[in-house]
Amino acid sequence: MERISNELLDKNSIRLFVKRDDTLHPFISGNKWRKLKYNLLEARRIGAQTLLTFGGAYSNHIAAVAAAGQAFDFQTIGIIRGEPATALNPTLAFARRCDMALHYLDRTTYRQKHLPEVVGRLREKFGDFYLIPEGGTNQFALPGVRECALELLEQVPGFDFLCTACGTGGTLAGLCTGLDERRKVLGFSVLKGDFLRGEVGKIWASGGISPTSRFDILTDYHFGGYAKWKPELIAFINDFHAQTGIPLDPVYTG
Repeated sequence: MERISNELLDKNSIRLFVKRDDTLHPFISGNKWRKLKYNLLEARRIGAQTLLTFGGAYSNHIAAVAAAGQAFDFQTIGIIRGEPATALNPTLAFARRCDMALHYLDRTTYRQKHLPEVVGRLREKFGDFYLIPEGGTNQFALPGVRECALELLEQVPGFDFLCTACGTGGTLAGLCTGLDERRKVLGFSVLKGDFLRGEVGKIWASGGISPTSRFDILTDYHFGGYAKWKPELIAFINDFHAQTGIPLDPVYTG
């Protein structure tokens, strides 16, 4: 946990802290570890030997699952959206170095990946596996993220707002189960995110739980979606790093 201080914050009596979950592990860090922890425990409990998950060609979730499989002795399969490129990009090259098998789905079929018949065809092709959804969000992701919220209550007593980037809604959903109604979780969607309010409700329902804190999703703080940015964002990221030593990225945390 690091406190950020500057003239603007001090002038307005704002205490700002950054929880450095990026330092948890070189490759399985941030919300990826929080979401994967109890999925890995469940896979181990049921005796699964293979993890299968989905993602785009630049997915940090794909990289994290590949690294987790190598670290905890699971075979891994990554179902990648789109057609294979001539050469692997750095993300997929890393996944292969972690012994993840890569399989590509055309974009039409990929959009149907949640359908039982699509999953059934994957089981016919690959045999038995433990399925982790794209982004890692399911009922087993929630307790790991909840642990993060409980840590925050100990590290920064009395805070009012907890801010998080919001892609699939899983991190926000988990955080809201670890805080009380005196706190409010603000999710900043990384693309047009009005649909996320409904998705967050589905995540809670899948785990049979209800939120214990207030929350809101802010949908206008992005540059059009994943991997889209403007020069001023890059300038802010560079300036923030120069002042604090904390690295941000242009997709989520910047």
